[in-house]
Amino acid sequence: MANVLVIQRNAHLAGPVRVEFVDTRDGRVTKATLTAISNTWRGSGEAREQEATAIQWTLWGTQAENAAACLDRGSHVNVVGRLKNNVYEKAGDTVFGWDFTVEDIDFLDSRADAEARRAGAGGPPPQGHGGASGRSRTSTPGRTRS
Repeated sequence: MANVLVIQRNAHLAGPVRVEFVDTRDGRVTKATLTAISNTWRGSGEAREQEATAIQWTLWGTQAENAAACLDRGSHVNVVGRLKNNVYEKAGDTVFGWDFTVEDIDFLDSRADAEARRAGAGGPPPQGHGGASGRSRTSTPGRTRS
C-alpha cells in the first residue's frame, strides 16, 4: 500500500489536541488527534475566493505528548505527513477511508503566544509566525532529518 506525502502550511488548529492511549504489543502508546485548517485563495480580482481545507491528523508517541502539551485551539502550525488509503470490510460492506499521519510538525507560535492562549487570554489567535525563537520541531521516531 502506497503512502502519499501531504504538506499543510500556515494552518491553525480548529480545537484542542485530543489524547488517548493505545495498548500495543510493545506497551502503551500515546495517540493524539488534531484538526488543522489552512486557507488558500483562488482566482483574481472580484472573482477571488478563499477556500478552507481542514485535515484531521494523527500523531503518535512523544510527538503526540509534545503536541498535547504545547498546542491548543488557534495554535499556528506547519504539518508534513503521509496519506494512506484505508479499506476494510465491516458487516459485509467495503468501507473506504483516509488516514493522515504526522511525520513532522512545526509549532509556529512564540512561547509567549502559546502560553497566553493556554492561560485563556481572550481575543483572536495571534497572527504572527513567532520567529525562530518560537519554533519547535518534532519528528517521528526513527526518521532522520538532513
